Amino acid sequence: MSTDPAEPVYRNPVLDADWSDPDVIRVGDDFHLTASSFGRAPGLPLLHSRDLVNWTLVGHALQRLEPEAQFAVPRHDRGVWAPSLRHHDGRFWIFWGDPDQGIFQVNAPEIRGPWTCPHLVKAGKGLIDPCPLWDDETGEAYLVHAWAKSRSGVKNRLTGHRMHPHGTELLDEGKVIVDGDRIPGWFTLEGPKLYKHDGWFWILAPAGGVETGWQGAFRSRAFFGPYEEKVVLEQKDTDVNGPHQGGWVRTPSGEDWFLHFQQRGPYGRVVHLQPMRWDEDGGWPVIGDDGAPVAEHRRPDLPPQPPAAPATDDDFPGGRPGRQWQWTANPRDGWATHHSADGLRLTCVRTADAHDLRLLPNVLTQRLPGTPCTVEVDLRLDGTEPGARAGLAVLGDAYSWIGLRRGTDGTVHLVHRFAETAAERERDAAPPRPAPDGRARLRVDIDAGARCRFSCDTGDGTGGGGFRPSGQVFAATPWRWVGALLGLVALAPTGQGHAGTATFTQFRIHIQEKRADR
Repeated sequence: MSTDPAEPVYRNPVLDADWSDPDVIRVGDDFHLTASSFGRAPGLPLLHSRDLVNWTLVGHALQRLEPEAQFAVPRHDRGVWAPSLRHHDGRFWIFWGDPDQGIFQVNAPEIRGPWTCPHLVKAGKGLIDPCPLWDDETGEAYLVHAWAKSRSGVKNRLTGHRMHPHGTELLDEGKVIVDGDRIPGWFTLEGPKLYKHDGWFWILAPAGGVETGWQGAFRSRAFFGPYEEKVVLEQKDTDVNGPHQGGWVRTPSGEDWFLHFQQRGPYGRVVHLQPMRWDEDGGWPVIGDDGAPVAEHRRPDLPPQPPAAPATDDDFPGGRPGRQWQWTANPRDGWATHHSADGLRLTCVRTADAHDLRLLPNVLTQRLPGTPCTVEVDLRLDGTEPGARAGLAVLGDAYSWIGLRRGTDGTVHLVHRFAETAAERERDAAPPRPAPDGRARLRVDIDAGARCRFSCDTGDGTGGGGFRPSGQVFAATPWRWVGALLGLVALAPTGQGHAGTATFTQFRIHIQEKRADR
């Protein structure tokens, strides 16, 4: 297909990376999307589009996770779960559930902020996937949420509350308004999105689990029920497994669309765009091709836009990472140094956990692309401390990284290390080799199965120069709920004093198979 933005067809996924649990709204001519960010900071990513196909990352609504002390260390599968984005009374609102703390809310006058500090709307264990609704007809406000069995012992049900119109508190103890255990064949009901349409209260909610489930629709004339249900999107004979959990949005011309995720293992939860209409006979939503996800479809009836996608490449001007980067925990002062030139200057942070990158809060990460690609970055190790090291990693329940390490004699070597899923310590993936100038160009080639081939050019002239392969093929793995991540890290053993820095420049991701459908 042509890359011409006037081309009438798009292909899924429209966001080919881990933008988990998406929700979407329209305000005027602008579409806005947020997604789960779990324990990474900043959190609550904010994406913008004018055509529902081409998206850019414009910021984050949550700069730091709370309580600060709990998120000073990595908590990869906790934190911000399944947010809901709404626009009401001239403000943007995001509600989310922290499974260990309760339901939070932030709001702002503009999508780029400033956003308020997190406000705890309801405390409790296992309260997840909240979604508010302001009923413009009655002035009433409501909230629905799901349950995490791992914290509460309860799942497969949705609880409804009356909410104060200010969005600050709930006005009752809540009532189960949909009990999935009473619906034959339904399980793991979660991720509700609440709407009012055509005189009905609608809850669009998935069930069946992220890898094999389906999208349900529930409707009632009264918020507290009773609700009737219908499956409105499922895999059928397509290759889109578990198509569900997302949001409905209507264009200015009156077209309806549904954005949802597909679980793709190490790539995480990629986002698809489905056409949607309302059945004239029964009044139910019909999503995709009569309830099956579409691989390609006519573009939305919206003005053509130039091809766009969330940024990946970075020259780190002034030493500042771009919006696409997130730390694996709340950042601390001194991890990255601002300066007048290009390049990311990371401090070689002293740590007792240098044997396992999964334990480190000071790893700067971005999402693994869902398309075969080559990742490259230049590294200079300035740290003089024996054991100081820095490199480029592919992170998940298992991980592998390649980079530079200073030895006890002061020389610098190229190192390639990895850790299996159950391993408590990393070990060599390839024998160390000299890097006499303390510089290297690091590379990871990632194929369609998320198999990673590491290589490096140390510029030392050995082996004819250029990139030399290192170690065996490494298969990227997800975290529990998070896709694999690309990471930049600098660290040093425990000790006294400053351990030096490492500088990363010219970070690039080269997509090997250009999408011809944007």
